[in-house]
Amino acid sequence: MPKRIPLRQCLGCREMKPKPELVRVARSPEGTVSVDLRGKAPGRGAYVCRSTDCLKKALRSKALGRALGVEIPPEIYDVLTAQMEEADGTAAE
Repeated sequence: MPKRIPLRQCLGCREMKPKPELVRVARSPEGTVSVDLRGKAPGRGAYVCRSTDCLKKALRSKALGRALGVEIPPEIYDVLTAQMEEADGTAAE
């Protein structure tokens, strides 16, 4: 029997996608927000596609903050944007 791949909803485009295709932003039990590259950090998670367009939509609608129940620090958006642009650059090669 093939292994089932979990689906998660992107906060930008609202589409259901396989979990490995998304970037997870996690809020730890202590309340700190971080980019979770492995997808295994403890706490509440929210997902965004690996595209700058989806990230911008999630930023505009404040969907990340609502999903995690906290104010998202600007540094987290900077890290996410840098990762998205890096991913876009490597995908174009």
